[in-house]
Amino acid sequence: MRYISFADLRTKLGGRSRSAIYLDLEAGRLPRPIKLGGKLYWKEADIDAALEQRAEGKA
Repeated sequence: MRYISFADLRTKLGGRSRSAIYLDLEAGRLPRPIKLGGKLYWKEADIDAALEQRAEGKA
């Protein structure tokens, strides 16, 4: 299992802004991160699944 940082998430999402990512989190379009040592991390598999759902029109 691989965890990605906020910077990695922005890259994976095509350079989306910080505020756009937080809006996606609030709307439930992205999975919630975990906080480790004051930084946010996401399971890469969860992000991939969320993107796949959006591509299929399920979200």
